[in-house]
Amino acid sequence: MLQDIRDNAQGTIAKVIIGLLIISLSIWGMDAIIGGFTGEPEVATVNGNDITEREFLRTVQLETQQRLMQMENPDPSLVDEDQVRRDVLEALIQEAVLTQDAANQGLELSDADIDSLITQMPQFQVDGQFNRDRFVATVRNLGMGVAEFRESLRKNYVVNQIRAAIAQTGLAVPAQAEQLLAIQNQTRDFRVLTIDADTVADQVSVSDADIEAYYEDNKDQFRKPEQVSAAYITLSLDALASAIEISDEEVRGYYDERAEDFAREERRAAHILIEAGAEAEQTMATIQQRLEEGESFAALAEEFSVDTVSAREGGDLGFAGRGVYDEAFEQALFSLEEGETSGPVETSFGVHLIRLEEVRRADVPAFAELEAELRDELARARATERFAEVRSQLADAAYAADDLAGPASELGLEVQEVSGVTRDGGPGPFDHAGLVRQLFSDDVLTGGYNTELIDVENNRAVVARVLEYQEPRQLELADVEGQIRDLLTSRATRKALDDRAAELVAAVEAGEQPMADQWQGFEGEGRNVAGLDPFIAQAVFSLPHPEGEQPVVGKALGGSEAAVIVLSAVNPGEVQDDNPEYRQLQQFLAQLEGQREYQAYQQYLRNTAEVERN
Repeated sequence: MLQDIRDNAQGTIAKVIIGLLIISLSIWGMDAIIGGFTGEPEVATVNGNDITEREFLRTVQLETQQRLMQMENPDPSLVDEDQVRRDVLEALIQEAVLTQDAANQGLELSDADIDSLITQMPQFQVDGQFNRDRFVATVRNLGMGVAEFRESLRKNYVVNQIRAAIAQTGLAVPAQAEQLLAIQNQTRDFRVLTIDADTVADQVSVSDADIEAYYEDNKDQFRKPEQVSAAYITLSLDALASAIEISDEEVRGYYDERAEDFAREERRAAHILIEAGAEAEQTMATIQQRLEEGESFAALAEEFSVDTVSAREGGDLGFAGRGVYDEAFEQALFSLEEGETSGPVETSFGVHLIRLEEVRRADVPAFAELEAELRDELARARATERFAEVRSQLADAAYAADDLAGPASELGLEVQEVSGVTRDGGPGPFDHAGLVRQLFSDDVLTGGYNTELIDVENNRAVVARVLEYQEPRQLELADVEGQIRDLLTSRATRKALDDRAAELVAAVEAGEQPMADQWQGFEGEGRNVAGLDPFIAQAVFSLPHPEGEQPVVGKALGGSEAAVIVLSAVNPGEVQDDNPEYRQLQQFLAQLEGQREYQAYQQYLRNTAEVERN
C-alpha cells in the first residue's frame, strides 16, 4: 500500500493537486486553507461575535428534551420545532449580549477561579471531597463537554454578578408596603351557613346510560399508556463499601492517625470586610483609629462591613478550623492571640480586619466511640476509589454486551427487573428522567441495545434494557365504570350544592333567615380564620365592602360542601412600620423592583445590540 502511495504521488493527479495548493497559498495565504477546514458555520452574529451552529443545535436539542419532560405524556410530534429554534436563538443572543456587557465592565473569571468554583460544588463531591470522575460523568449527563461546561459557568457567573448588583439597587416606596400590609391585616365581621353533600343527596343520581355516554365521549381519557418491562443493574457506593472488609488493626491505625484531627483547634473569628480599591486604605485607617479610640469591633462591623450577613452579628463568623478560609485569612487568624485584632488582610473578597474572639480544642473521643464510624469511613474511602473503576468497567461492558447478564456476572452485580415503566417514569430508579428517556429511545426500545450508564443520584449509577414493550391500549368500560361513576356523582353533587347555595343567597337577600339556628358568627377575623375551611375564608375576603348598613351576601363552593356568607363589616388592618413583618414586606418589594430594573437593563442591551441572523 505504501508503494502505491509513493507511485501515485508521482502521477498527474497529484501534481495537479499540489499546483492548486500552491496557487491558493500564493493568493489567499495559509489562513484561507486552514480556515476552510476548521471554521464553524454561524447562525447569528452579535456585536461582531458569532453564535456557532454547533452551539445552537446542541441547545435546541437540550431545550426540546426539557419540553418533552414537562409533558404529562411526552410526544415529540407536539413540540413546535420552529418555535423551539426561535426561542433558543433569541436566548443565545440575549446571553451573548449580557456576556459581552460583563466583559466590557471588566468582569471575568480566571481558569483558577473556575477551578475553585467547580471543586466547591456539592454535586461534584464524594464524601465532601471533589471527585473528578463524578464531575466528568455529571457534565456528560448534561449533554456537555468539560470545556463547554467551564465556559458556561464562566458566562453565567459574571452575568449574575451584574444581575445581583442591579437587583440590589431596587427601592420600595414605604406607602406601597403600608398599603399592602393594611390589606393583609384587614379583618372582617361575617356569618356563615355551611351545607354538606348529605343535604342534597336525594337530588343526585347517576345512571348506567350516563356512565356509558361519558365513556364514549371521553375514550381518550381511558387509555393505558405504553409501558415497558426492564432489566437493570445498579452500581452503588454503599453496596461496594458493604462488601469491603476492614481489619481491626487498620481501624486502630486509622484512629491513631486521625487523633490529632479529632482534637483539632477551632477558632471563632469576627471580621470587617471592605471592598478593595482606591479608598480602601483610607477607610481601613478610619476603622482602625476608631477601634483605638475604644469603639466596639461589632459596632464598626455593622457600620462598615460589606459582608452584610456577618455584619448583622457584629462580624461574627463562628468557629472554624484550618482549611476553611482563604489562605491569607487563615494565616492571619491562626497567628492571633485571643482578643487580638489583625492588621489589614487582603484576599480575593476584599480587605479584612480580623479579630480572634475565642479558641477551643476538642477532646479526643475514645476509640470505642469512633470504631464503627471509622470502619465505615475507611470502607467508603476504598469503595470511592473502586467506584470510578467499576463504573468505567460497567459502562464499557454494558455498551458492548447484548444483555445484562454478562456484565453483571463479570462484576459481581445483580440483575433486577421492573415492570410498568411509562414515559412518565416508574418506581425508583426509574423515577429519573434521564434514565427513562434513554429507556424509551429508539436504540433501546426497538434496537435491542442497553442504555448508557446513567448516574441517577450521587454514588449510584444504573444501566437498563427493555425486556418487553406494551403498546398503548383502550381500557374497557367495565375497567373504568366505578371511576366514571365517582366522577359524575361528584360533579352532580357540586352542581346540586351550588344550586342550593344560590337559593339560600336569594332568600337572605329577600330578608328571610333560612336555617336560622345553623349559622356561625365571626367578628374581627383575619384571613387565617380558625375552624373555617380555607375556601370559605378566601370567599369571605373576596367579597366587596358593604355599603352603609346593607350587608353583602355571597356563596362559596368546595369539594363536597358549599357555604352562604353574609359580610357585615370590613375593618382596616393595623400597620406598624417598626415590626419585622413590615420590614420583610418592604425588602420583598425592593427585590421585585430590582428585578424589574434588571429586566429593563437587559432589554436596553438587547435593543442596542447589532445582531445579524444568518
